[in-house]
Amino acid sequence: MSIATVQLLLDKTKDFSIEETLAFLANEYPNQVVFSTSFGQEDQVITDLIGKNQLPIAVFTLDTGRLFQETYDVFHKTLKKYKTEIKTYFPDTTAVEALLNQKGPNSFYESVENRKECCFIRKVAPLTKALQGNAIWITGLRAEQSENRSDLNFFEYDAHFDIIKFNPLLKWTLKEVEEYLEKNNVPQNSLHKQGFVSIGCAPCTRAILPGEDIRAGRWSWESSHKECGLHQK
Repeated sequence: MSIATVQLLLDKTKDFSIEETLAFLANEYPNQVVFSTSFGQEDQVITDLIGKNQLPIAVFTLDTGRLFQETYDVFHKTLKKYKTEIKTYFPDTTAVEALLNQKGPNSFYESVENRKECCFIRKVAPLTKALQGNAIWITGLRAEQSENRSDLNFFEYDAHFDIIKFNPLLKWTLKEVEEYLEKNNVPQNSLHKQGFVSIGCAPCTRAILPGEDIRAGRWSWESSHKECGLHQK
């Protein structure tokens, strides 16, 4: 995988719909295309596109051990609706035990460094394992989610994971996402109706207030780029 491959994919798929691009990738890179879902609104759109078109794309999720019950609820509903495997990756037990033994269960509130350490153990390390051996990583990133994501392209080379990311919903607005979900009767996390836009681990997520930035509800006690390390941009 390389930057040259990214440009080739951009050229080949420039006139494709999202469904056509997903099918093209699945055919071009058999058994090497994966989609990571956290069961948020954007991810549910992509899950629906993969599921209803029966595309041979592996779907996986990261269970950090600190998710909302509402997230597990939509996980279960999604399995029932699409009847497809969603492979689950957990953090390393020894690493989690060491973190809690040394710093306690709430160390992430104490500093950005501690929070990133928790994110690394619970999310980044399992993601690294999940992406190994794959060529394309499909994400639910949208440009308007944060300033840090505003300059993304549909295809990006992620040097950290040595993989090409495909961001099919990059130019979608939140309204377009919500309309798609309603029109297609896609399972949704009930927290979205309570002001939660971006949903992660329960201790690290809150509902946003009217006028607040979309990412304001993530790690609201700190001033940072509001990223956990899964996406470097």
